[in-house]
Amino acid sequence: MAECFNTTPRELSAAGLAAETIDWLRAPDWDAAEKDLRWLESSGAALLPCDDPGYPALLRQINDAPIALFLRGDSALLGNPQLAMVGSRNPSAEGKRNAAEFAAYLARCGLTITSGMALGIDAESHRGALKAGGTTVAVWGTGLDKPYPPSHRELAEEIANTGLLVSEFPPGTPPLPYNFPRRNRLISGLSVGTLVVEAAQVSGSLITARLASEQGREVFAIPGSIHNPLARGCHRLIREGAKLVESAGDILEELAPLLKLELSTPPATASAAHPLAAAADDAEYRLLIESLDYAPTSVDALVERTGLTPDVVSSMLLMLELQGQVEAAPGGRYSRVNKRPTS
Repeated sequence: MAECFNTTPRELSAAGLAAETIDWLRAPDWDAAEKDLRWLESSGAALLPCDDPGYPALLRQINDAPIALFLRGDSALLGNPQLAMVGSRNPSAEGKRNAAEFAAYLARCGLTITSGMALGIDAESHRGALKAGGTTVAVWGTGLDKPYPPSHRELAEEIANTGLLVSEFPPGTPPLPYNFPRRNRLISGLSVGTLVVEAAQVSGSLITARLASEQGREVFAIPGSIHNPLARGCHRLIREGAKLVESAGDILEELAPLLKLELSTPPATASAAHPLAAAADDAEYRLLIESLDYAPTSVDALVERTGLTPDVVSSMLLMLELQGQVEAAPGGRYSRVNKRPTS
């Protein structure tokens, strides 16, 4: 690490360091560095320089890889195969459930779930992995002494105890808007692939997906209702070449060959084997199915029968269609799939 201070700007640039990093190395703020070292000693956190053998190999491959990482928790997780999961900060109930169930299942398969600990899909992904007894990595856009959002302080402690907190920003760094796009490149850079659960047309999640694509990583997206604005970002990604995901198996079949290992398979349950299958056990889904005819039925009729809103009914119908429990008919109508034995 000390060699960085004696390396020429041209050599540093050739190594992929950004101009601002090079400028800092040419004139370090030693007082700030000393303050950071004192914080590391008192907090139990660690600093991982880019020349350390434990520095993640995938992250080393990206442009403008951090010169060092601040870590708190199990640093060995940096060597695990990671899947990034990102999405809206204001997801639908369906989005939250999908994030938690996909994260839980994939964590049980041996993947470490990596996200940004933001509100919404990020937090649900971390919690899903933790609840399943799996591992998760949270990449911050602040210093590790400043949990953001503050309401996730308890979640941060839980992740630090069994997973890993990561930041390239020194202690004391506040949640500046510029920091989060930079953080996103680390989320995708640490991971073999990125799954977008829900995203609007303008979303930080799409930045993460674009960075993943530029870094040569796999990009996955879960489709949603055409009436759901939070599905439009995922639909855009699918049009641009992201893999459409209906179940966790769609992700595993892509990643297992890339990782050249056999991912473990957790015990089969209805919701784990196919996260969308949990819909059939939900009271509202049962109500909707029971309200469907085997003849085509309009969404308006279903809204009247169930008391649910049109947006909710449309979203649920898509999920049931992906499960093979309903079929779309002309005129925006739907029919129940006849699974009764035929004579």
